[in-house]
Amino acid sequence: MSPRLPRRRFLHVVGAGAAAAAGCLGGDTDATSDPEPVDSAFDLTVEHDIESWDRYDPDWTSPETSPLGADFAAETVIEGLEIPWDLGFDTDGTCFISERVGRISRYESGDLESVTEPDAVIDHATSIEAGEEGGWWEAGGEGGLLGIALHPNYPDVPVVYAFYTYGSEDPHNRLSYFELGGDRPDEQVVIDSIPGNEYHNGARLAFGPRNHLWVTTGDAGVENLASDPNSLAGSVLRLNPDGTAPEDNPDVGDPRVYSYGHRNAQCLTFLPDGSPVITEHGPAARDEISVLGAGGDHGWPTVRSGGGDDEYGQYGDHGDVTPPIVNTGPDRGWAPSGGVFYTGDAVPSLRNRLLVGGLASQTLHCVTIYQGTAPDIGGTRYDADWLHPDYEAVAHRLFSDELGRIRHVEQGPDGALYAITSNRDGRASGSFPVPGDDRLVRIVEA
Repeated sequence: MSPRLPRRRFLHVVGAGAAAAAGCLGGDTDATSDPEPVDSAFDLTVEHDIESWDRYDPDWTSPETSPLGADFAAETVIEGLEIPWDLGFDTDGTCFISERVGRISRYESGDLESVTEPDAVIDHATSIEAGEEGGWWEAGGEGGLLGIALHPNYPDVPVVYAFYTYGSEDPHNRLSYFELGGDRPDEQVVIDSIPGNEYHNGARLAFGPRNHLWVTTGDAGVENLASDPNSLAGSVLRLNPDGTAPEDNPDVGDPRVYSYGHRNAQCLTFLPDGSPVITEHGPAARDEISVLGAGGDHGWPTVRSGGGDDEYGQYGDHGDVTPPIVNTGPDRGWAPSGGVFYTGDAVPSLRNRLLVGGLASQTLHCVTIYQGTAPDIGGTRYDADWLHPDYEAVAHRLFSDELGRIRHVEQGPDGALYAITSNRDGRASGSFPVPGDDRLVRIVEA
């Protein structure tokens, strides 16, 4: 069994969701032929049936009231994490957390235990003491061990997928899965040599409503890669769990590419009807939320160059580019990271809203998406005629400068809502980091 991590400190918090927290493709990246499936000791196949997805609701409706009518609080579940990046849950409430230093841990029954620490992770570190100087975490880079996702049939298929940066001199990204169990879980590379850099790695993983594995990749600092659908950079990939491309993927270039023209997408979630939604970092603010179109070009760098205010009209001038539903404009940036379209009952005022962690904004962004005209619920309205014609959105700010940099927001299997902070990565502002950072918190409604 992997060693316990005694430096972590755990707080047992009663209330809604406490049980969940306590239990809480190989080949060339520019290939256009379907890659061979990975050689696995397990049957990785799953049924691709949206009707069996536990959040499926084709008739979902959006709230018509402001979320600010309720009071919210954040209860600390774990503190002393080392730059966490992602979290996910097993169906029984066991929580898995990735940390950029090169670790995936499992939190169950009040104990946090390392399950794998792959040596290839860039600048791998055993630990970071509070206030320690030097290394990429102090300089504010974005690499390391990033997105994770459990196989849909876990624990019968005891596999966790992970996306990480490797190679200090020539950084690249790798999608692998790890067979959990034993002292040193075996690694199986799924896709190697994905373009990477110190910044713009994307890296969000999610199993979608039909159990495909979705992966976001950044442009790796080379803008034109994102506009090339034969490259895996600046894309959203949709894969079978064995790394092959689903037969119904769009035919736009590399068969694993679902959409392209993305700068640095770090959120991937789904509306209750199964529509995929991402957020991505824009140039000079101009952060975006988009509903993905199959085979769609989402405009980077063609129409989002970071230029003058009149650039927005370019969406309308390019009929083959899918416009976003939100663009924050040149004067306000969110630095949006991970998020979830929340469908739980534990925090009723946030149900059926998109919740996105803000990094530089140090805010939890609550976005209400409407299939049509949005009512007047206050907040910041996004309804310009150059935005997506089928949606309008209204955004509200929660927890501004209360938690610091919010890296990811996730829904637990019991409907509870969780967030992780990233205040020890060299970029926090104001009073952060504070003692106890970084932390996993549960968001509750008073």
